[in-house]
Amino acid sequence: MSAEAPTDTVSADPASPPAPAARAGRRTLAVMLLLTVLGAVLVLTAAGRVWADGLAGTLEVSVTGGRISELPTGLALVALAAAVAVFAVRGAGRIAVGVLTVLAGLGAAASAAAGAGDTAALDAEAAAGLALTGTAATGVGHTAWPWVALLGGLLLALAGLLTVRYGRGWPAMGSRYEAPTGREPRRRAPAAETPADLWKALDRGEDPTAG
Repeated sequence: MSAEAPTDTVSADPASPPAPAARAGRRTLAVMLLLTVLGAVLVLTAAGRVWADGLAGTLEVSVTGGRISELPTGLALVALAAAVAVFAVRGAGRIAVGVLTVLAGLGAAASAAAGAGDTAALDAEAAAGLALTGTAATGVGHTAWPWVALLGGLLLALAGLLTVRYGRGWPAMGSRYEAPTGREPRRRAPAAETPADLWKALDRGEDPTAG
C-alpha cells in the first residue's frame, strides 16, 4: 500500500490586504508625497522671488511675493504639516487631513492669483523709498512668479484630493510611534520625518511606517 504524502495547506489571512492592493496603496501614497513636496517647493520658492517692480521717480523698487501676501507661504507650510499628519491618523481623520490640504492648496493658489496684479505693496515701497506718503510707482511690471506659486497651490490641492480618495488604504504609523504601555520600557521619540524623507524611503522600496 502506498501512503499519500501529507500536503500542507496554507490559509490566507483574511485580515491582511492582498499584495496588489498594498502596492497600489503605496504608489498613491508616494504620488501624494511627491505632489506635496513639489507643490510646497514651488510656492515657497516663488514667494521669495520678485513679483512686481517699478520706479519711484528715478529709484527702482520691487517687492517679493512674501511682501505682497504671506498667505501662500503659510498655507504651503500647512499642507506640508498635513502630509506628515496623514501617518498619525486613520479613517475619518485622514479624510479631514485631506480636506484641509485641498483648502490650503486652493487658498495658496487663489492668493497667488490675487497678488499677480497687486500694486499696493509696490506703491508702499515707492512711498518708503521717496519718504513721501501717497506716492505710486510708475512703469510697473509683473513677473511670472505668482503663476508658479499658483501652480504649486494646485499641486497641493491635488495631493489633498488623493488623500481624500485613497487615504483610508494607506498604512499608518508603526508601533514605534505609539505611546509605551506600563509593561514596556519607554522608548526615545523618533526623529521627525518630512514628506521628502518619506518619499525617499518609498523610492528605496522601504515602508516608512513599519513598526
